Amino acid sequence: MLRVLLVDDEPFIVQGLAALINWEKEGYEIVAIANNGVEALKYLKDHRVDLIIADINMPVMSGLTLLDEIRRSKISNAYFVILSGYNDFEYMQQAIRGECMDYILKPIQPQELVNILTKVANQHRVSQDNKRERQQSDRSYLSRNIITLLIGKYDEVNLDYVRQHLHLDKDIRYINIDINESEMVSTLSDSAKRAIQRRIYEKCTDYLGEKYCNYCIFDIINQDRGYDIGILYCSEMAREKGLSDEEYLEELLACINKEIGTPAIMFVGNMISDISYLADSYRSTVVVKAFQSLPTEQSIYYYTEQKEKNISTTALCKDILDELIKEIYKNDQSGIQEKVDCLYDQMKQMNMSIETIELNINYLLYKLVNIATEQEPNVDQEEIMRKIGLSAFDGITRCGSREYFKQFAEECAIYLMQLRNDSSGGVLIEVEKEIHHHYKENLTLKGLSKKYYVNSAYLGQLFIKKYGVPFKDYLNNYRIEQAVQLLLHTDCLVYEIAEKVGYKSLDYFINRFIMVKGCTPTKYRKQLLDKE
Repeated sequence: MLRVLLVDDEPFIVQGLAALINWEKEGYEIVAIANNGVEALKYLKDHRVDLIIADINMPVMSGLTLLDEIRRSKISNAYFVILSGYNDFEYMQQAIRGECMDYILKPIQPQELVNILTKVANQHRVSQDNKRERQQSDRSYLSRNIITLLIGKYDEVNLDYVRQHLHLDKDIRYINIDINESEMVSTLSDSAKRAIQRRIYEKCTDYLGEKYCNYCIFDIINQDRGYDIGILYCSEMAREKGLSDEEYLEELLACINKEIGTPAIMFVGNMISDISYLADSYRSTVVVKAFQSLPTEQSIYYYTEQKEKNISTTALCKDILDELIKEIYKNDQSGIQEKVDCLYDQMKQMNMSIETIELNINYLLYKLVNIATEQEPNVDQEEIMRKIGLSAFDGITRCGSREYFKQFAEECAIYLMQLRNDSSGGVLIEVEKEIHHHYKENLTLKGLSKKYYVNSAYLGQLFIKKYGVPFKDYLNNYRIEQAVQLLLHTDCLVYEIAEKVGYKSLDYFINRFIMVKGCTPTKYRKQLLDKE
């Protein structure tokens, strides 16, 4: 409901206005009545309204003076409508200069009032859409700067921007919240898990409130198999609620679990003294997450507890890794499962640090790249490293998941087998057709690989080699280009265009559009039309 303030010194006029139409039906609520401009200003100091309808002639303070005072003091950004018994052009000019929405002559006709309310509602809706786009744009840009700090690849521009927009003075931690991979959750589809991730994010931002909602990040590293949420936490958040850090985090997690209906799990990184060390806290959550490979009753894991176990920093599980590599080479899926379990159990037993985990993973990747090169001399080794090496390390360490490691190893086994069979990349022609004809649908690399009987890792490798970008980026870029055509050649609203090109979430569409075009869809449309 839009909130209305009526300002008039004649009671029968106010009563007549209130009874003239069905305000609730039009989406409005009369929240207050003032006898003059002074009373109206007093009310506006403590209350928000969306529309002010004021008589032009009143004792103490007239409607025009009230309008001037509101615009000068910026006490309210409500739409303003003047009521007058005088058809005076000078009055109208003064009202227009004060950005008055409309100037109505008494007596007011019901349809005339309804038309004005419809006009106000439409402008309010457009204003709210624009505000939402601006907020989404700002939030997206802030998140990108935060991620540069998380991965440790930032400069002073990134650091200064985060400092200006987030107030993190001391006692800072990075916190990761993920879906607990229980037996029930493991059977869910990717879209179902994505929906849970979205609800976790929404519940986190609700709990954090307006002051801290931007401290929550959706899709930290944008991993295909990751469904986690990140929070930049500082102890001030708990102190404001009169809670300890532990009490605050327990309450937050309880709110999330109550909302999503399936257990979430929280990993709390080590405390840092300055936001420039955020990557250290982020990596510490990876360590904790790597050891939580089986479902337990525990729901919050602290890095400090892991650190107290005197983590080893020198161990290399060479024997197990070599056995795993043999199983990958043979494409023995059951053998891969068994050896990955052995590897994780040993790493957990040895309480490995992040540095040691990296050492073991790098050894595995080095061996796999060498095997791939031996299988097919024409394979670009640097390209293989970009695909298998870097992306795999990101996934394994950042997801910290035993199941992810198994899936990665299985896909590598199939990929190596296909290299031995000298698989053709002609399937890309069909994939490109699929995108151009079905871009509005839920296309995935996994789904297309099943349709054309190609391993998804290998298909992704071929796709990058031909087009220079990953499958997801190509699909998103194609959707955005179709959206541009709709922006230029139709009058469709932004949310309608998002749906037409395959986005179910307006926020995600706006975010992707900003990443590709550098501005919001509304601004881009305006720029296109201005050039014509």
